[in-house]
Amino acid sequence: MSETNSAELSEQIGANLPYLRRYARALTGSQERGDQYAVAALEAVLSDPSVFDASIASKTALFKVFQLIWATSGAVFSDDETGLQAKAQAHLAKLTTNTREALLLHTIEEFSFAEVAVIMDISEDEARSLVDIAYDEMSSVLSGRVMIIEDEAIIAMDLEGIVGDMGHRVTGIARTEADALKLFNEETPDLILSDIQLADGSSGIDAVNGIMENAPDVPVIFITAFPERLLTGEGPEPAFLIPKPYQSDQVRSAVSQAMFFSSTETLKA
Repeated sequence: MSETNSAELSEQIGANLPYLRRYARALTGSQERGDQYAVAALEAVLSDPSVFDASIASKTALFKVFQLIWATSGAVFSDDETGLQAKAQAHLAKLTTNTREALLLHTIEEFSFAEVAVIMDISEDEARSLVDIAYDEMSSVLSGRVMIIEDEAIIAMDLEGIVGDMGHRVTGIARTEADALKLFNEETPDLILSDIQLADGSSGIDAVNGIMENAPDVPVIFITAFPERLLTGEGPEPAFLIPKPYQSDQVRSAVSQAMFFSSTETLKA
């Protein structure tokens, strides 16, 4: 590969790496596990650039390399998992193969069904079918209590409606960091949906950090217009991110995924 082509490839990979990391951690439920798979994909491209299909969009090509590694690497969890990870493994075992992958690719990463088909090496019809199956299966497996940290009333009401339609119960809506800590202490949720910027200038990240000090196993989904800013690899990062403006399918997908895991690390503001 020429130096020019090598530089172009590095630029293409760099531009799409934050999104690959987001996808990988959503699949595994943790920053550490997700990044291990993302690194494996990068190493595969570096050792053999021909695996990166230059005839398709660069993001699609990178995810296709990742997907091949993911599909051939075996189970995400080892047989000796215990506690929360063991519970997650038990939940995942009930799902049809490839359904979560198709759902995340289409909703969170916003690939078309045609692009999902290319990434997963399946037909477009099969990609559509897998997403439909994912919604049905995941909605029937888990339901729980959801806490919302969001200062905009319209968005908060919309999120409440979405998770309610999924069969979850909203414990309450907090508009500030102080409100969030108070609400959490009143009733411990199974999942938290949190914006970054809150009403009084406080931070959703700070609110979550405060909660994680006493309840580190509660999964958190962050909602942000700039997800790449929380995917730098420079420190602890969230396992689940929803981009703003969001679509209802993205929220449904992220909530379903997060309910399988309880591994959100404390974040640094």
